[in-house]
Amino acid sequence: MSNPHKGRTGLDRIKHAAGYSLAGLKAAYSGESAFRQEVWLMVIATPLAFWLGSDWVQVALLIGSLMILLIVELLNSAIEAAIDRVSLELHDLSKRSKDIASAAVLLSLLLAVGVWGAAVWQHLR
Repeated sequence: MSNPHKGRTGLDRIKHAAGYSLAGLKAAYSGESAFRQEVWLMVIATPLAFWLGSDWVQVALLIGSLMILLIVELLNSAIEAAIDRVSLELHDLSKRSKDIASAAVLLSLLLAVGVWGAAVWQHLR
């Protein structure tokens, strides 16, 4: 049995994919407080990146580190939703999966803090 959604091509595929992506962003923003906080961090920090960064590479690293944080948070939320869809019953593999996804968010947050900390340090010296 083939997937009826896989037959789309060209602009029709792009239109549907964009719609799914926007629905995902809306769902994450309305349903995940951590994602909302990180979006607002991105909104506030992006102008600061242009002030703090001395060239386009530094600006890209500053903004990129926050973008990675948002991406990883979206993946974490998707993993949690999929696990919860399968079963709300406590299970070692479900816990392990959610813990690993949460660890990925932590590492991406530490990356962003490190990049921003280094940029601030360089700016203040």
